[in-house]
Amino acid sequence: MANQQALNIVKMKKMKKDGVPLSMLTAYDYPSARLAEEAGIDLILVGDSLGNVVLGYDSTLPVTIEDMVYHTRAVTRGAEHTFIVADMPFMTYHGGIDETLRSVRRLMQEGRAHAVKMEGGLEICATVSSVVSAGVPVLGHIGLTPQSVNMIGGYRVQGKDPQDAQRLMNEAKALEAAGAFGIVLELVTEEVAEAISKELSIPTIGIGAGRYCDGQVLVYHDLLQYASPYREKRFVKTYADVGNLIREGISQYVQEVKQRTFPDENHIFAADESVLESLYGGADKGVK
Repeated sequence: MANQQALNIVKMKKMKKDGVPLSMLTAYDYPSARLAEEAGIDLILVGDSLGNVVLGYDSTLPVTIEDMVYHTRAVTRGAEHTFIVADMPFMTYHGGIDETLRSVRRLMQEGRAHAVKMEGGLEICATVSSVVSAGVPVLGHIGLTPQSVNMIGGYRVQGKDPQDAQRLMNEAKALEAAGAFGIVLELVTEEVAEAISKELSIPTIGIGAGRYCDGQVLVYHDLLQYASPYREKRFVKTYADVGNLIREGISQYVQEVKQRTFPDENHIFAADESVLESLYGGADKGVK
């Protein structure tokens, strides 16, 4: 059932204080957003993961601001009562602040997002602060940051040694100080994610970061196994196997078309005899 009123960043902070977990899911189009809202999701992330699961790229790097605006606009039409965060795509927030704010403006005005998400730690804190000062809520993202996958050596779990754990803690605190309203922790060891979550006053949202974050986020296509081929991920739980249902349904349709069993008499529209007479009878008279 859809929420009557979208969450806001004040309510989210109170939910953390009260120990109420946040549920977050990605969505990339109108129907997926509408279904997520009807199911009662707290937040929707229009993730640049659309590059992998919707656009067919092998990473998030090719996703453009045009892609993000287009998909965010579709999602906000489908989930009018849900708090929607849009990803800032690769290299749209690492140049001058004017360039960054132009991209932010497009996501907020054209895409109708409620907030934006940025990947990175200390290196983006000044940018986060400037965007927040402009009146835009920012969700941080540390740990595994897919936009930096070529720099961090692949999709590796973060926080496995004391130095890396301290780095993540420092980044989380810095993002909070910069004004972020929450932080996504991706592929972070459970112990480190728990420590960060306890240290911050803003909510943490985990994906592959264990049981003690203040919320959880999954990719729509992972949760529903909506992909072909589907690659299993240890940190994902599949709640429905939509991919097989779709494949089986299309396969049955193909077979019935080939066998001429679809359409049958339940799917046709019949004409009156007078219509047939006008077609065939009129033609006969014309020949005579």
